[in-house]
Amino acid sequence: MWEHPPTRILTGALVLVLVVGLLVVATRDSGTQNPAEVAEAPMPRSHPFEEHLDEFGISRVGAPTGDFDGEGNSFPAEALAAAGWRPGVPVTVLGTQMRLPDYGPGRPDHLISDGQRVSVPGDLYSSMTFLTTATRTDGAPTGAQGRGRIVYTDRSEDTFDVEVPDWNEGPAGDAALNLPYANAEDQEEPSQIGAVRMYARTVPVDPDREVAHVVLPRVHDESARMHVFAMGGRSADHPWTATWGRSTSSYVEVGPWEDQTVRLAARTTTGGSNVRIRLANTFAHESVRIGAASIALRDEGAGVRGATVPLEFGGESETAVPAGGQVFSDPVEITLPPHSDIAVSLYLPEEVSSAPVHYAAVDTNYATVAGGGDRTRDTSGAPFTERLYQWPFLTGVEVMEGPGAIVTLGDSITDGVRTTRDAHARWPDALSRRLAAQEGVPNPGVVNAGIGGNHVVSDGYPGEGVSRNSTGVALTHRAPRDAYSQAGAEILVVWAGINDLRWGTGPAEVVEGLNAVGHRAREHGMRVFVATLGPCRGELRCTDEVERGRQYVNSWIRDQGRDPDSVFDAVWDFDRVLRDPEEPRRLLPEYDSGDHLHPGDAGMEALAESVNLAQLIG
Repeated sequence: MWEHPPTRILTGALVLVLVVGLLVVATRDSGTQNPAEVAEAPMPRSHPFEEHLDEFGISRVGAPTGDFDGEGNSFPAEALAAAGWRPGVPVTVLGTQMRLPDYGPGRPDHLISDGQRVSVPGDLYSSMTFLTTATRTDGAPTGAQGRGRIVYTDRSEDTFDVEVPDWNEGPAGDAALNLPYANAEDQEEPSQIGAVRMYARTVPVDPDREVAHVVLPRVHDESARMHVFAMGGRSADHPWTATWGRSTSSYVEVGPWEDQTVRLAARTTTGGSNVRIRLANTFAHESVRIGAASIALRDEGAGVRGATVPLEFGGESETAVPAGGQVFSDPVEITLPPHSDIAVSLYLPEEVSSAPVHYAAVDTNYATVAGGGDRTRDTSGAPFTERLYQWPFLTGVEVMEGPGAIVTLGDSITDGVRTTRDAHARWPDALSRRLAAQEGVPNPGVVNAGIGGNHVVSDGYPGEGVSRNSTGVALTHRAPRDAYSQAGAEILVVWAGINDLRWGTGPAEVVEGLNAVGHRAREHGMRVFVATLGPCRGELRCTDEVERGRQYVNSWIRDQGRDPDSVFDAVWDFDRVLRDPEEPRRLLPEYDSGDHLHPGDAGMEALAESVNLAQLIG
């Protein structure tokens, strides 16, 4: 699906090690202390994160670096500023706002994680997120790992394990921020070590217990250092539900767009009257300025019904989206019924020659010509004379007080490749319509997190830089961003792996990756469903070896449905739905879109009809 060979990052026995590196596994500490002794003991003292800062790792070219990595290199302040990561300014990553240190000459900007007790503002949280990276003194590229604790006001505790990749050698596809270079100590030119990275690691927190403080991980490998630049908590009292979403698949050349407006089509699943949008600048090196934005009910083409509603960001009509970060608009009142077409307009006042996009848009989007100015309030659609077949920047539409959301995480079949354009014929679309038609059951949001060509354990798009490959980073790398941190996400459906097999990944690696994604979702409190891989005989890459791998993966998936200890709540046998009874290795002809791999509209409808709604919602 989308013919780009992947950049293999996980092979053989390393797959589980690196997948676990993506995961921050939280487990309850059973403890051995007498409850009475715990109740009588005073709560250990903790201090705000800023008071623990004592290390220097950000510098300007030509200034002392602080020797971040032991080799005289550091994070470049100039590149951080260009990325929109400025001293003391909040940045939102994985749905969590974190405030960067007020870094500058003579001011420490991070800490080395070693059991520091960090106080947390009194609240109920669903997760804590750390902005972190790792270095080693022995030159190994393996990063750092350690164990920390969440301490609650009732004196109970959860332990968590964190593994963080190396700041220079770690995978770009897993990073929250990639910078193109490092600074070298006292040099007028950038360091030659190449790109450097910061990672976001999220720890699930019990939402029913108030957090007292966090004990940062202790790293027991003396050669490894875990650097922490910021941390923040996501409130458990989160009133938002995703009604539409798309995953960023790559960073590509566009336009260039300058002094013009893009109008992006979206379609709600659940409805609401208090609405906000989510913009993301994933994979970028520099921030992007949004000069104005609006939302409206869409009519035909680029026209809208009624008035456009202007959007603000922190009370301002414009905003800058930092590289690798997210920005949420302020809530506005506009009634969006379920399954209504909407138009989100973004004015780009400055030149944009490359942008993060969801590439395989089966819906049509629009743009004005360059120099067309701010047309976000236009209702006629007449200025939008250009067609776009990607979604840039817009990754979500959310409604307040919704009934929760289902995230469908997968590849081009979930993405809807080869379905009818603008017909909303993908299987998640059809599933949402089925849910809405049921009386007396909730109508949750259904977020399509499919990416054409995506793999479970290998990056197709490398995770940084402008590229022609738009198959996304590995499912294991993007799940924290595209699934676990979606607003109101309570259910995850995972359906992927055929691309891994078609490009040479072993079926055992696919199984390990699927299992890791499921485990992590469960730790975030999600119910998890997994689907068997459909047949593809007749497609060029679906060889006999691929068929054997598909049978291996499907056998394991079906076993999960019989295993009471499985991480998956249930198995959906999409293979059985799609296959031809007379030749089970191929798609049923009436379901085949013509390429022998992707179902057409009828096949998508059959998949949605096969879902047991009582099991899904129950």
